[in-house]
Amino acid sequence: MYQPLFIFLICTTITFQQSILDGVIKTIIEGEDQISAEPPDKPAQQLLKEYDFIVVGAGTAGCVIANRLSENPNWSVLLVEAGRPENFLMDFPILANYLQFTESNWKYQTEPNGKACLGFDGQRCNWPRGKVVGGSSVLNYMIYTRGNRRDYDQWAAFGNSKWSFKDVLPYFKKIENFTVPVPQEGDYHGKHGYLDVSYAPYRTRIADAIVNSSLQYGFPYVNYNGPTQVGVSYLQLSLRDGIRESSSRAYLHPISHRPNLHVTKYSVVKKIIIDPTTQRVEGIEMVKNGKTYFLRAKNEVISSAGAINSPQLLMLSGIGPKKHLQQLGIPVISNLRVGYNLMDHIAVGGITFLINETISLKTQRIINNENLRAYLNNHRGPMSIPGGCEVLVFHDFDHPSDPDGYPNIELLYQGGSIVSDPVLRKDFGITDEIYDNVFKPIENIDSFMVFPMLLRPKSKGRIMLKSPNYKDKPYIFPNYFADPQDMETILKGVQLIMDIASQPALQALGTKLHTIPIPQCAKNQFGSAAYFECMARHFTFTIYHQSGTCKMGPPNDKKAVVDSRLRVYGVKGLRVIDASIMPEIPAGHTNSPTFMIAEKGSDMIKEDWGFNIENIV
Repeated sequence: MYQPLFIFLICTTITFQQSILDGVIKTIIEGEDQISAEPPDKPAQQLLKEYDFIVVGAGTAGCVIANRLSENPNWSVLLVEAGRPENFLMDFPILANYLQFTESNWKYQTEPNGKACLGFDGQRCNWPRGKVVGGSSVLNYMIYTRGNRRDYDQWAAFGNSKWSFKDVLPYFKKIENFTVPVPQEGDYHGKHGYLDVSYAPYRTRIADAIVNSSLQYGFPYVNYNGPTQVGVSYLQLSLRDGIRESSSRAYLHPISHRPNLHVTKYSVVKKIIIDPTTQRVEGIEMVKNGKTYFLRAKNEVISSAGAINSPQLLMLSGIGPKKHLQQLGIPVISNLRVGYNLMDHIAVGGITFLINETISLKTQRIINNENLRAYLNNHRGPMSIPGGCEVLVFHDFDHPSDPDGYPNIELLYQGGSIVSDPVLRKDFGITDEIYDNVFKPIENIDSFMVFPMLLRPKSKGRIMLKSPNYKDKPYIFPNYFADPQDMETILKGVQLIMDIASQPALQALGTKLHTIPIPQCAKNQFGSAAYFECMARHFTFTIYHQSGTCKMGPPNDKKAVVDSRLRVYGVKGLRVIDASIMPEIPAGHTNSPTFMIAEKGSDMIKEDWGFNIENIV
């Protein structure tokens, strides 16, 4: 899948362009260093029979938890990952679009329901999820947003003690080595954390025009991870010197020498073993290299497998809706609403603007000698832009004049479009009919794309088991647009996009809306609310922020799966620590909140097992 890039590299090096050859050698050496820095895969025969803690899933949360628990040298910690190690090509930000076609992706798809994803193959939305050490932080677009302070105050108001913004801010700061040049606005950022947060080292002129047009429209330029969120900004990213900083790179590489931390890769957990009499976790049943192993957990098992795999694992282990489990012949250990409360941020895909200058991020333009030289030697140039994403705008339609609003829409701008990179159409899974009719005619025209993203969806879906077999992917019912208010907000976002595009800075590039209609929507007048509603249902673009399926809540919350200390109700020695515990999805991208949840959850485990935690920041 990286063949075109390597063919180009080989051809250029054969012509003895020494600076590129030096860059290739430098990149390979850096890549080898990074591969060797990741904790090695522990052979099955060298695994202990018992660990103090077993962490299932080496994704965004799991890597953090493994790091923090192994800080106690007296605890033995096992981190279990179904996927492979990272490789250095995953570090190239511009290749974010390509990674979901590798074996590092679980390649989930939603079930068709006739209301959304209609323009994609089989009427199914693709849901990429990381199957690699580092999890989805290896596949994502590295966008670092915390959400809004009201998100966490709401979590606390639901009865989740110690989850207000005041309580979680120290953990956000603990994550960060924040190097974004922003005004001093109070004590909002950390400087000594494992995760680097920075701007991309390169911007297109399109990005500058989008920011300036947003300012001309009336938005302030904002540090959206500071005291207020409404406004426009270049993206804050989990990047270190132009290189992707995954959870693995940030949290595992620096501590790979710890003898009390073992990592087993290519290892799938079939189920958590629970004593049905005592309701206590005994350990896990794991498959590696075709063989099944039982590994005992002395203290706890922590599921950090994500918003799809964590509910699947719990249900396979007998924790979930009683009726659903009984229908599949799974003995019920604890009757909980596992798999419900599924949330995601969705957007209208395909909103494309044409420009009359040759400045967009086209693949054939990016991969040239100058840009390769810039990235391979110094990690600079357009290859440092994460999948082409550059700018976002947050807005609150309910309180449009409030500078401290609670955003319900995000506009995410990309410096190219679906025709700029041949992989993007495959990312979406768009049908040939739609691509050939709508987008093929503009393949030779420079363009950019923007997604109006719903931040606080009312519609919620569900994850269900397909069978008792751990190899069968679960059913995914996202239930997009079940609540009409979600569509209303999306359509307001579309109008906001048009208003910003009409401002002088973007008009100076000759910006105009691409107006070839989707064939299935051509019965509606192009540009009308009815047209864009039809477009939203056909080009339903997910931002891959699945969450909420093991909901955190107080004991009187009948929908709750875990308590405020992330312990699974009705089972001893089991926690869930990942995005699935979110009671409501934050008003922003979910990777940063998942880091926070993992940091906070790790401290809870330490406290509950008598290990004194140091000052948080």
